[in-house]
Amino acid sequence: MQFSEHIAATFGTHGALAEVNPDFKPRSGQSEMAQAVAETIEQGGALVVEAGTGVGKTYAYLIPALLSGERVLVSTATKALQDQIFFRDLPFLRKALGISLHAALLKGRSSYLCPYRLELAESELDGARPEQIHWLQQVRRWAATTQSGDMSEMPNFQERSPHLPLVTSTRENCLGSQCPSFGQCHVNKARKQALAADLVVINHHLFFADLQVRESGMAELLPSTRAVIIDEAHQFNETGVQFLGVQWGSQPLIDFARDMLRTATALARGMQDWQPLAHAIDTACRDWLRLMPQTLAQPRLNWAGRAPESINEAAWLQALDALGAVLDSALQALQSVQEMAPELARLTERCADMLEKCRLFQGLADAPRVRWLELGSLSMRIFESPLDIAAEMRARWQLAPPEPPSEAAQQQAWLDSHAELVSPANAGTAAPPERQHAWVFTSATLGSDAGLSLFTHACGLEGARILRVPSPFDYPRQAALYVPEDLPDPREAEAHGLAVARLAGAAAQTLGGRTLVLTTTLKALRLIGGTLREQFGGAESGGSNSDGVQVLVQGERSKQQLMEWFRAPPAGVKGYVLVASATFWEGFDVPGDALELVVIDKLPFPPPNDPVVQARARRIEETGGSPFRELFLPEAAVALKQGAGRLIRRESDHGLLVLGDRRLVQKSYGRQLLASLPPMRRLQDRAQFDAALQELAVQRVPRPA
Repeated sequence: MQFSEHIAATFGTHGALAEVNPDFKPRSGQSEMAQAVAETIEQGGALVVEAGTGVGKTYAYLIPALLSGERVLVSTATKALQDQIFFRDLPFLRKALGISLHAALLKGRSSYLCPYRLELAESELDGARPEQIHWLQQVRRWAATTQSGDMSEMPNFQERSPHLPLVTSTRENCLGSQCPSFGQCHVNKARKQALAADLVVINHHLFFADLQVRESGMAELLPSTRAVIIDEAHQFNETGVQFLGVQWGSQPLIDFARDMLRTATALARGMQDWQPLAHAIDTACRDWLRLMPQTLAQPRLNWAGRAPESINEAAWLQALDALGAVLDSALQALQSVQEMAPELARLTERCADMLEKCRLFQGLADAPRVRWLELGSLSMRIFESPLDIAAEMRARWQLAPPEPPSEAAQQQAWLDSHAELVSPANAGTAAPPERQHAWVFTSATLGSDAGLSLFTHACGLEGARILRVPSPFDYPRQAALYVPEDLPDPREAEAHGLAVARLAGAAAQTLGGRTLVLTTTLKALRLIGGTLREQFGGAESGGSNSDGVQVLVQGERSKQQLMEWFRAPPAGVKGYVLVASATFWEGFDVPGDALELVVIDKLPFPPPNDPVVQARARRIEETGGSPFRELFLPEAAVALKQGAGRLIRRESDHGLLVLGDRRLVQKSYGRQLLASLPPMRRLQDRAQFDAALQELAVQRVPRPA
């Protein structure tokens, strides 16, 4: 049986999936995608697949990968998705397909316990807070039993724990093969397993970080892998832009000064006067921070000249000069002792790297790269990055049209086609041609046009094969869209936000919660979240109103915890209203009747004053294009599709989508944005919307309060 026939049979009515899952239903879109992935793995080249929600894209790429016999690399957007593929999907499919295949999970070094840094942290507990001591004791108990060293497997693990850097390493502080605990290094063990595996699951951050620094195992892994599958590919370009650029800031400087004082004092005491050097770096850094504006409308500052906007150019350059001078002094001191210990050699490398970045940012950015400054509550970071990854990655995809064959190749081709006329003595033996690498990119949202140009142009994939597979859901039956035309203009931010909150609150009252409100700005998040809290009488601590509806606001808990609460409310809570922004527009997966209403406050156009967006718009203008048509509108369409995709997650779901922006039906471009949404039925007025709410409320068994 041919490979493509085998794939088709696997997804058929009597295939391997149907045999192990009685509820399995063949989906033409899933089978079509799987066939395309199989062809790409066989023949090489690049395939870009936009697979609508419910297609089953994970199985559609994993099954061809598992049955191909090739070494395959799978990259996805987050560590949580890595775990889902590795611990849930792969074991099921290996059993269903009856194959024994060696798979490996590889994350970035900061995801793994570092035995050396754990010992270091335990040796420096004098003056530590009780909660830090207790946490390190928990880590020590877990360290005695773990095989993988993956911190996410530790009981009661919290991804944002402030203590994690104490027991994990970074590229800056890792000692590599010179580490005293190198034999117990979980990162090194994970890399060895990945190099020996048939299929390796990584994430986009690791993919680009390793391409950039060539030190985390990918430099060896990629060349030995013929097929690469990029899942959640809509995040691929932005992740690449982050890693293919340069970033620096106040926190790395402060961390370096602290590490130098601690390490150099312990290992090279008396060789240099380390205290004044560390103090000088810390002082110069804090003087640099004092240049930052006290109030900003947005956290990012444009940086087109020699200094970011709103900052005095002379003072900025003077601060960078001062930083360069103290870093140069520290570098000379460290170079004199670097051979005494691996820790000192690593500190020397860190200092040289920061001095290089300091000098880079003292000059002007090279076109077409863009710079900006980003302010945190107590820190500042500066960035220089490409506008997209196309130039960097285009050569790697190897999709350029092949050059005309040489005269020797033409002669060999003639000999091959006339083999019966050539004697064995004269024919020779030609080496089999090397097969082209296979690249598969897939996501539920990649663009708004047939060529998915927003994605392919940014990633340098203009020569890729494009496949768009629609969702199998019956959207006209399962969902309805309501665009209220009586809301204030979105430019009247406060009035509009209050009106959206009142609409969402009244609807959530009818449904008993079960509502997700997605905002386009943090200001709207705070306004709508606060208004709903007042309406339902719930405090930030988690109070709910007399009907058992509770309001949650992004940032109060982790995304995973909020999603778990939303899926299964505890006793006393009928349902939730969650107000969220940013990352909740995607990856928030709540199937079933726990979520029946999604409210989007306004059209999600990219912020026009964002430095990267502005630079991309200028590039389009310089080539005679229209930034609104080629950038703002496609970006909004993709984001809108992502937000709307939170509503219907399986065939039995029902729900309503509210778009609180009348421009969708009043502006000419609204038709293009509407076309990007799933084909839901339209509700024409508030009466139809209220009737649809009542229908949802009565067609299920109420959850007890």
